[in-house]
Amino acid sequence: MKELIDLSNLPRHVAVIMDGNGRWAKKQGAARVFGHRNAIKAVREVTEGCAELGIKYLTLYTFSTENWSRPKMEIDALMHLLVHTIRNEVPTLMENNVRLLAIGSIHTLPKDCRAELDEAMRLTENNSGLQLILALSYSGKWDIMEATRKLARQVQEGVLQPDQIDEEVFAQALATEGIDEVDLMIRTGGDNRISNFMLWQLAYAELYIMNNVLWPDFRKPHLWEAILTYQNRERRFGKISEQLVK
Repeated sequence: MKELIDLSNLPRHVAVIMDGNGRWAKKQGAARVFGHRNAIKAVREVTEGCAELGIKYLTLYTFSTENWSRPKMEIDALMHLLVHTIRNEVPTLMENNVRLLAIGSIHTLPKDCRAELDEAMRLTENNSGLQLILALSYSGKWDIMEATRKLARQVQEGVLQPDQIDEEVFAQALATEGIDEVDLMIRTGGDNRISNFMLWQLAYAELYIMNNVLWPDFRKPHLWEAILTYQNRERRFGKISEQLVK
């Protein structure tokens, strides 16, 4: 399937809602955290797959602001898993020339998580391939609110006039400053919603919902399939077919 992909028509930015860990664990008769542990392989597969193709950005919805409302036991287990996963995956990131970045309210994460994240980003900062972005303690509404506050402060300080705020200026105030908007959003687990994820950046993204795949079962062929589907769609951006350059 990979050989069918047109490398001249790749999505610049792929975003993934990694859904279904809890349901996967339940099917195994295990606790939800068992699903989270078994999802690490899927993270590695999608990262390596994007790096192999030459995709520029991959954003993984790792932990939303709403996830803080989950049971404390699950949150603690997730944070512990996050620390060890980041630490263990650095060699793989280096091998694949992947740079690690993070967006979200990072200061709300436990101190050991922040330390591991900072170290991994430092070690990979000179890598020139895929940029892997972890959305941690992140939501689309949070991102837009933070950008609004940032611009309001600039107006208050007199460095920006209200009439100067256009789409480009607003986009540069978001957590994804300098990063292309999302072209392809993949969601496993079958739910047909974007769950407060990158609301601005997903404005014209192609959505690919995987109804029969839970995140721990995601592998590279699923990525290939999503990209092939993306390449077979006509992206009009509000225009009509006849206006598009063929």
